[in-house]
Amino acid sequence: MISKIVNGRRMLFLLFLFFALSLNAQNNLIKLNNLFDIRNVADAAIDPAAENVAYILNIPVHVNQGEGTSYNELHVYNIKAGTTTPILTGKISAGAPKWSSDGKRVYFVSNMGEGTQVYYTDINDKKPVKVTNAASGVLAFALFPDNKRIAYVSTVSRLPELKQQSAKGYKIEYYEEDYHDRVLHVMNTETGEVKALNSGNSVFEFDINPDGRTILAAVSPKNLIDYEYMFKRVYQIDVATGAQNLVFENPGKLSEIAWNTDGSEFSVISAANVNDNFSGSLFSAKRDNELSFDKVSAYSKGFEGSVFKAVWADKNTILYYSDEGVETTLRTVKSGNPKPEVVLEPGKIYITGFSYANGVAAIVASRPEHPAELYIYDVASKKLTKATENNGWVKNLTLGKQEKISYKAKDGLTIEGVLIYPVNYKAGTKYPLITYIHGGPEACEKNGWHTSYNKWGQFAAAKGFFYFAPNYRASSGRGVDFSHMGFGDLVGKEFEDVIDGIDHLIKLGYVDEKKVGIGGGSYGGYFSAWAATKHTNKFAASTVFVGVTNQLSKSNTTDIPEEDYLVHWGVRPLDAVEKYLERSPIMYTKNTKTPTLILHGKDDPRVPALQSIELYRTLKTYSDVPTRLVLYPGEGHGNRKNTNRFDFLVRTLQWYEWYLGDDSAKKSELPPLVVDYDEYLK
Repeated sequence: MISKIVNGRRMLFLLFLFFALSLNAQNNLIKLNNLFDIRNVADAAIDPAAENVAYILNIPVHVNQGEGTSYNELHVYNIKAGTTTPILTGKISAGAPKWSSDGKRVYFVSNMGEGTQVYYTDINDKKPVKVTNAASGVLAFALFPDNKRIAYVSTVSRLPELKQQSAKGYKIEYYEEDYHDRVLHVMNTETGEVKALNSGNSVFEFDINPDGRTILAAVSPKNLIDYEYMFKRVYQIDVATGAQNLVFENPGKLSEIAWNTDGSEFSVISAANVNDNFSGSLFSAKRDNELSFDKVSAYSKGFEGSVFKAVWADKNTILYYSDEGVETTLRTVKSGNPKPEVVLEPGKIYITGFSYANGVAAIVASRPEHPAELYIYDVASKKLTKATENNGWVKNLTLGKQEKISYKAKDGLTIEGVLIYPVNYKAGTKYPLITYIHGGPEACEKNGWHTSYNKWGQFAAAKGFFYFAPNYRASSGRGVDFSHMGFGDLVGKEFEDVIDGIDHLIKLGYVDEKKVGIGGGSYGGYFSAWAATKHTNKFAASTVFVGVTNQLSKSNTTDIPEEDYLVHWGVRPLDAVEKYLERSPIMYTKNTKTPTLILHGKDDPRVPALQSIELYRTLKTYSDVPTRLVLYPGEGHGNRKNTNRFDFLVRTLQWYEWYLGDDSAKKSELPPLVVDYDEYLK
């Protein structure tokens, strides 16, 4: 009898333990303070022999450690041993790793001393050795094949007399006139001799020819952001004389250039035409190219994707990665032959960068279940290996299901996006929705990790929301024609694509049509302001981050007016005042019903903070809808500081919970102004 009682109690205890563990597993959700646990591999460089990979690991600074930005550590991964060796860790910032041609040293930039300079370390020593001493710091660098010279870009004042005046108290700024040139220098690392190669213009991307005699460079007449976006052209610069020769006259945006392995040909990633909003088409030309743009080798005609990075596997073969819808692939193409070959199939990983040597690619990529890690891919055997595990804590979480979603727009066009289900989703139950809108519009959402301070992803899923990130027309990743569909039609059919996606989710029975929220930054903030005003009947909550609200005033105060005109509008603002105002959210603030949270960096040069103030003021004047404006001092077009990032995450999700929740009494009130951050850090 006693034995039966003991066994019965043991059985009850085991059942209790089972249910307790099950409940714990169900409730092991991501928390907002996990924002500071997310590690991302940010850059990677493989050595020439494909034995080691140097990579940068981004480490967020926890708010408990005080105000700050992220650290960037340097690590080396040995491919054969499968082990990682920390090189530089702690409170430092390293970046842009590169190997010497003999594979014995890793070069990188760091701000560990005065300004950002180039350093190197022997992989067996780990002790950093300073290489450059550029007065204004180093913006970019590359190594010559002889291991005796480096090329680097640093800024040089065009008006040195202003420094003398400033010392006397005349601290005056001259808008778009007192910029510094980006000057390309060559330094002999044995003698310390430094020579400047250009003046009167600015060098951005560059690549050293394998013969060491010329440098391929993207050169702009001015070091202004608009010029960097729209007016860079490709030159060959003679290392001995500094002479510049135009070799590739791309018509618009330009992002990547690279020599082939013997220096006889080079590749370019640029826009296909001056009105193309994205630099995502691949071209190549011979070393001393004199052909017009329409006669060079073009590889992206008809390609429904966007090329991001290209390297030469040999003198005849280009290896590149591209966004294709919500997927990414690695492809190769032979010089002069427009037919590519898929090297890494879509759907395996979601690439953000790669490096290649000796048949092996070191890839930075994420997946729906983890942030960006380092992967090793053997091209010949097609073996893909996950090399790092910096986010093991994520494995213990219950995440929302994530998938690619496709639907038809009203005009029959197929639109794709990413959908994350609420954790513990139950079929037949309708949930609130957060619609995330990417910026640009020349960008696209991939089906990888979707969780950061400004992408709610799994944070939203853990709180019972559907999370929907559509790649509306005008996005990149679907080819030139698709991205051009928004030209001259801002928040027209491109916005209807978002509405159609939301209606698709409602029709599927996933979403409560009365609990639809929207949010995003920059162009995504523009969409969110448009949703809250022009389409207020559709949206129950909106968060507008660094968003455009008055197209007329924005066009005259932004630092990219030419880019805005050439790739988005096609008409100047004073030649189309009514059209600019017609596509401005502030014109529809009367009787707005959508509670709107507005957030902006006070020092934003791209979309000045006055855009948010205009929206706030018109909403307060012409409606009684709950409205709040939050300004972040010292921030620009996005938040860098940990405290401001955490505030953004907490405050925006609080807004959605408040207005998309079930408590109708809250709908006409504002959430608490002062956030109890400590409560979210438990």
